[in-house]
Formats: sequence, structure tokens, C-alpha cells
Amino acid sequence: MVVLREGMCPGLDEDLVRGLRAADIKTVEDLVSSDIEEVAQKCSVSYKALFAIRRVLLAQHTAFPVSGADLYEELLSSTAILSTGNPSLDKLLDSGLYTGEITELSGGPGSGKSQVCFGVAVHISYQLKQSVIYIDTTGGLSASRLLQIQTLCLQMAALQRIHIYRLFDVFSLLDCLYGLRSSGLQQASVGGGSVKAVIVDSVSAVISPLLGGKQNEGMSLMIQVAGVLKTMAKDFNVAALVTNHVTRSAGGEVQPGLGASWSHIPRTRILLERTERSIASYCSRRSATLIKSSRQVLQAALTCTSGLTECYKVRHKDKLKRSWMPEIELAVT
Repeated sequence: MVVLREGMCPGLDEDLVRGLRAADIKTVEDLVSSDIEEVAQKCSVSYKALFAIRRVLLAQHTAFPVSGADLYEELLSSTAILSTGNPSLDKLLDSGLYTGEITELSGGPGSGKSQVCFGVAVHISYQLKQSVIYIDTTGGLSASRLLQIQTLCLQMAALQRIHIYRLFDVFSLLDCLYGLRSSGLQQASVGGGSVKAVIVDSVSAVISPLLGGKQNEGMSLMIQVAGVLKTMAKDFNVAALVTNHVTRSAGGEVQPGLGASWSHIPRTRILLERTERSIASYCSRRSATLIKSSRQVLQAALTCTSGLTECYKVRHKDKLKRSWMPEIELAVT
């Protein structure tokens, strides 16, 4: 269920949203299934204006059938693959991040989730000359950390192409995502490149406190976040990258958080873990496990190669695991 918000469509302003909520109409479903004439009288608004809003909302939130051929042609013409800047991680992702999809990085504290996100943002802005929306929900992002990632001096134009939003609750996150979607991402398309990636680090930080117990709205809010991210990724041809925490299953196995309902949202899921520390480089080695993919065969084994930057091996028969030393080195001491 999508909550009614100001600016979702022309004519739906703050006063009308307030009046609809007073009439116990809080979601799009409530509005389109209600008696428009009765609601217009309760809210003291024009019947024609409310009917027009209802038609627009129906068009925005109703699924229309398309043929398989049309869908395939759209996929070929719109999908782009964005390199993460790390060849090992790109190979695990089948060449990189795909636009129109949600990719998830999960892991415990210190596993390198934010470092990977920083590296992706810098690579897209500096090397690909495209804009990135970075939504920081943990307060861990700063300009100094971005500068540490790139050994060469970042041009000011590259920093201007990274648009940072600091949000610390799910309602602010939804407001931000809806605002970006309604503007067509135009407000972030500055610095000479269009928006090609939306990064949310971390999605679980604002959603997990609302899940479980007697809090019934947490699941609905989580699905709303998932829905608007999917819509933005598909409609604007951007890659969505989110981070998630981890939990342990009944058998003690580490698994991504947010439960089974969220597990169907990302098209690709990677589990990051800290392994051993390299004494020579004073950096911690990380491992990345591909645990869900619509393209890669998880049971396939990769040939081991020599060197510090790439070493592939299968640790579980149902998981493809890759250990890598990031080429963009971040000292983790």
C-alpha cells in the first residue's frame, strides 16, 4: 500500500492530503476504492478535481500488460552495466552493476559494505563522469573518506557529481525517494552527467527498528521503500545499490537481515565478510559470497589465480565465494 503524499500527482497538495487523512483515507488504495463524491463532500473539494487525481493515481499505480517481445526490446535498449571500479567484484557481479535493478551488499560491522559503496560512488563520478545519489542513513560518509579512496586528487567536478543525503528514519527516506522520483532525478543531474546510480547505505538501519513485535507498519514501510527503489531503477535507468545487516539462522549460518519478504527485492545479493588481516599491507582481506543472482550460476567453480588481487574458490557447494583485496585500497587498521 502506497501512502498518499504531497506532490505524488498534480493537484495533490498538502491541504488536500491533510483533509483526506482526516477522512481516514491514507493510501492510494483507500482513495481509488472510495466513493469520490462522498469524499469530495467530506474534504470540501471539487468532485472533478478529486476525480482527476484518482485517474492519475490509477494510471501511475496500475500494471499494464506488455508483450514479451516489447519487454525484451526495452531491456536491450535501456540496460547499462556500470563497473564498480574493482575487477574482482565486477566479475562476481557478471561485469558490474546493472541499471534497472537493485543490488544488495550485506555484512556485519567492519565487513566493508560502506567502503564498497564509497568506491562505487567515486568510480562512477570520477571515471564514468556520471552523477550518483548517495543516501547515508548511518552518518558514516564524509568528503575526507571519499578523498581517501582515490589515490589521485579528485577533481572538484567529480565531487559535485556525488549528491549526498543524510537521513536517519524511514519517513525521511521515503520523502527523499518520492521527491527524487517526482522530479525525474533532474535536481541531481548536475556537474555534466546524468544520474546513473542510487546508493542507500544502509536500508536496514532505518527499517529494522520498525520490524518485529507489535509494530505492524514496519512491513508496509519496507515494501514502500522497495517499491519506490524498483520504480526509480526501472523508469530512470539507474542502478540501485543498498546495504543490509546480517543475522544468524536457526542453524547458526550468517544470512542477510530484513527477513524473507525483503529477500525477493534485490536481483543480486552479495554477502561480505572479514577474513584474515594482511600483515604486509596492514589491510584486512574481505570475502564476497554471491548468494543470489538472476544471471550467475551459483554452483559453478572459478579457477584459482595467483596474486593478491584475485583469488577465487568455492567454500560451499551452493555458494560461489570470491576473496578479493580491493584495488582501491582502504586502510582498515
